Amino acid sequence: MMKNNFFNNLGMAMRAGKIITGEESVIDAVRKGEAKLVIVAEDASDNTSKKVKDKCITYRVPLHQYGSREQLGASIGKETRVVIAVTDAGFTKMLKKSLENRTEVDSIE
Repeated sequence: MMKNNFFNNLGMAMRAGKIITGEESVIDAVRKGEAKLVIVAEDASDNTSKKVKDKCITYRVPLHQYGSREQLGASIGKETRVVIAVTDAGFTKMLKKSLENRTEVDSIE
């Protein structure tokens, strides 16, 4: 259930206009200090994961690897998405709480 809660919250953030998608746009948001949380799909390429991870470490932006590219895209009403940045502190807090409360059963789907 937590997985659905996470994706529902991500969809709410998108409707509120607090989501940035796409590798280059997300990296740009991290550099500018706009990104409060970055989410990378679990099936992202190693190169993409490393590039985004390195930027997030450098600029001290929390990074979570969660869901598939199809799940991330569907949750925000778009096609597949590999990298998503959240630009609002309130949504970031809500999404982090959803991620912290997940269980192993949620991660298996």
